[in-house]
Amino acid sequence: MNSRYLASISLAVMAAGFIGTLFLPQTTLVLLIQGGFEAGLVGGIADWFAVTALFRHPLGLPIPHTSLLTRNREKIIRSLISAMENELLNKESIENKLQQFKLFPFALSAITRQLGKKTVRREIVSLVIPTVQRLDLEPIARSVSSGLVDYMHKANLQAAGNKVLTHLLNERYDEKTLDYMLKQVHSWAARPQNRDKLGKIALEQLENINLGGFKGFAFQAFAGMINEDTVGGILQNALMSAVDNLQRSDNEYRESLLRELRIQMFQVVDDEETWFKVKHWADEMLQGEAAQAFIMERLEEVRGMAVNMLERERDTGGKHLFKMYRSLIRELGRDPEKVHAWEERLRSGIISAVSRNHYRLGQLVKENLDQMDNETLVHMLEEKVGQDLQWIRVNGALCGFIVGLILSAIHLFLV
Repeated sequence: MNSRYLASISLAVMAAGFIGTLFLPQTTLVLLIQGGFEAGLVGGIADWFAVTALFRHPLGLPIPHTSLLTRNREKIIRSLISAMENELLNKESIENKLQQFKLFPFALSAITRQLGKKTVRREIVSLVIPTVQRLDLEPIARSVSSGLVDYMHKANLQAAGNKVLTHLLNERYDEKTLDYMLKQVHSWAARPQNRDKLGKIALEQLENINLGGFKGFAFQAFAGMINEDTVGGILQNALMSAVDNLQRSDNEYRESLLRELRIQMFQVVDDEETWFKVKHWADEMLQGEAAQAFIMERLEEVRGMAVNMLERERDTGGKHLFKMYRSLIRELGRDPEKVHAWEERLRSGIISAVSRNHYRLGQLVKENLDQMDNETLVHMLEEKVGQDLQWIRVNGALCGFIVGLILSAIHLFLV
């Protein structure tokens, strides 16, 4: 039964009992019971007045020192906030509790339970896909470009060039490059159409030679005896023979050519002005529109691959996501010191957040209470504690009845 109804019934019983005894013969027993009902009625009315005075004016009459909650609303709110901030939920108690609580294992356990569900993994991946698709790549492209430019400015390209060149020479790439070029020249010279080109070029150059006297007569006689095919064949054979000789490892001209090639390469690498020009050229290229467009294209390709990978991961229920998580947990299990460090870092972060935002607890309570009018606040408190307060009325009536019996008995005994 509702305690409010029970309190009202107890008060009504006391009133009915007292009134009823007034019409009965005034025997000792009736007088005794009448005293009990009278005291119970007084006690019930007094406690009804006291309980009602907490929430509102009894019978709507503005009796002094009644409707205590509404009259002292601000004081009660301040006291409630002060008790919450300084006693119930003070920073020290929260920090002490957090120090005793194993946050990291608890968090890992909660995450493991959730990630063990395929639907949760699929939802996580589904949330990531739109984020990747909407990601603005232009700031990333600018950062990449700026990072490359900074690297070019700080990098010692000359030292790097020397290392690369030394490695290439140690691996005999200079000889391999020369042999490749000689093979290409030999292949080009061996073609019949190129033999004709060589002959034609040679005859054109011979025609431009002017010699006087007997030398000129002899040269013209010689030139008249040859044609493009003859000259081309001579040059072709000479070129191919020279290339074949240069491909031999014991050829002295080959060694001289390689030595000169190496000297020229080291001179280029050691030339600071060359590297300055390279850096300047790279700077202009990396900050140009073409470089930005190239970087954007590559980032778009990376985005496309990432989205495709995430879509496949979503369709498979986040299988690889869970594998990665399990691998991480196993790795952490092998390193207790790292787990302890993360635990302390997590706890310190939470404690720091609590310290910075502790005042918000009282602020939140005040904001919520300020949104309630007096009637709503009184109704809420009556719902929460009013039921228990009604038992004061019941107890007041019962105690008054018992005390009334005792006092009536004493009165009858003495009189």
